[in-house]
Amino acid sequence: MNDASAYTPPKVWKWEMESGGAFANINRPVAGATHDRDLPVGRHPIQLYSLATPNGVKVTVMLEELLAAGHDGAEYDAWLIRINDGEQFSSGFVEINPNSKIPAMVDHGAAPPIRVFESGAILLYLAEKFGAFLPGDPAKRAECLNWLFWQMGSAPYLGGGFGHFYAYAPEKFEYAIDRYAMEVKRQLDVLDRHLADNEYMCADEYTIADMAIWPWYGALVLNKAYDAAEFLDAKSYTHVNRWTKQIARRAAVGRGRMVNRVSGPLEEQLRERHEAGDFENKTQDKLEPAETKP
Repeated sequence: MNDASAYTPPKVWKWEMESGGAFANINRPVAGATHDRDLPVGRHPIQLYSLATPNGVKVTVMLEELLAAGHDGAEYDAWLIRINDGEQFSSGFVEINPNSKIPAMVDHGAAPPIRVFESGAILLYLAEKFGAFLPGDPAKRAECLNWLFWQMGSAPYLGGGFGHFYAYAPEKFEYAIDRYAMEVKRQLDVLDRHLADNEYMCADEYTIADMAIWPWYGALVLNKAYDAAEFLDAKSYTHVNRWTKQIARRAAVGRGRMVNRVSGPLEEQLRERHEAGDFENKTQDKLEPAETKP
């Protein structure tokens, strides 16, 4: 690879070779399906196609929280989509999400079935469908949505920016790492200042805003993302750490984090989920090791 300081962009960019680094084999500048494959459909109205990345964890945590709160209609089938193998480019998946990103969901309880893609849209859809984890008061609802969409706009700087250049890029570029480390620390400071005065993201109410933010920023301060907690001095954000640990203790969060997981200890993986009993009757030790990273 050429020295970054010597690179002169061409007038018109062309895709002539892989960019290198993690996930280079699935990066491409065009959309659409690469192969024909129908998606499986289970017996529950809600069908989720996902992987336990932070964006995937948001949705499985929400579904497990709904079930824990007594919303039986939130029972779901969670099917594993191995993104490193390009399964998100199948014709069946592209039909649900033309952007080929996980998670994607179909609600077969509606006629005709409703597709929902983008994790924030799924959280909002489920919250409105079941009347849960979204405040009814207009001012509180607006505050919840403020933070939900803050996460949607901020996390790409954490993942696609900092995470990529710090952990996944084929070479370490000081400028890129410094640029995105500065922004991620600013975001952590935003959260820390807010949580100094609030138990949860929306005052004293646990909502979809917490479920959206925790899988990204909670994982970061717990050193479960990019192995970067020390580099970012994550322990110094005391209020973020308090909030992170408080949410991590929730049983539904623990279950949601396991669903569609293919890395880490086998006892923390539930690669597919079709009923509540799957958590107690896992057969994941019979499955081959997977290379897909969270």
